[in-house]
Amino acid sequence: MPNQVWTWDIIWLKGPVKGMFYRLYMIIDLFSRKVVAWEVWESEEAFHAEELIKKAVVSEKIQGEPLVLHSDNGSPMKAVTFQTLLEKLGIQSSYSRPRVSNDNPYSEAMFRTMKYRPEFPYKGFEDLSVAREWTSKFVHWYNCEHQHSGLEFVTPEQVHTGGYIDVLKNRQIVYEQAKQQHPERWSRGTRDWKANNSVALNPMKDNLSK
Repeated sequence: MPNQVWTWDIIWLKGPVKGMFYRLYMIIDLFSRKVVAWEVWESEEAFHAEELIKKAVVSEKIQGEPLVLHSDNGSPMKAVTFQTLLEKLGIQSSYSRPRVSNDNPYSEAMFRTMKYRPEFPYKGFEDLSVAREWTSKFVHWYNCEHQHSGLEFVTPEQVHTGGYIDVLKNRQIVYEQAKQQHPERWSRGTRDWKANNSVALNPMKDNLSK
């Protein structure tokens, strides 16, 4: 279900001149893949991370529910002040294993999707406001328009709100009706459009632990 595990990371965005970068902070819900909070700042600091997590808690109306926040081992993630805030909010920290590069796959996949967008400014952002404006548009597209292949081609927003269940049920009906009308188009059964009930942060690791 949404708002049980969040994953977050920071990526550097090119600025207007060589050697200048902005930092995009982003929190993603593991189950729905929805971006629940993001900000672009000029530096990588623990207090920016604190503002981000507080923003996410307010926007998602988190009120004491068990919540895990997963990240890599960067200094803002492990800063004492940030950890103190998480403890006050009742959020459990989770970290990637040392020297394991793929232990935060969902945040990494999000940033890869972002950089492969055709309108992504590879030459750099003109200034901080432009970086924030572009990211805002991207997040809206990703959350509300992007039919995510890992979510059976529904949007993260639909999964986050629960609307995806009816969407996939209707899609299953459409496929079954199409097969009845044109059975020659299918050599096997129709695609299984059942909604996912659970998501693992690292499926391989989870399987090995059983």
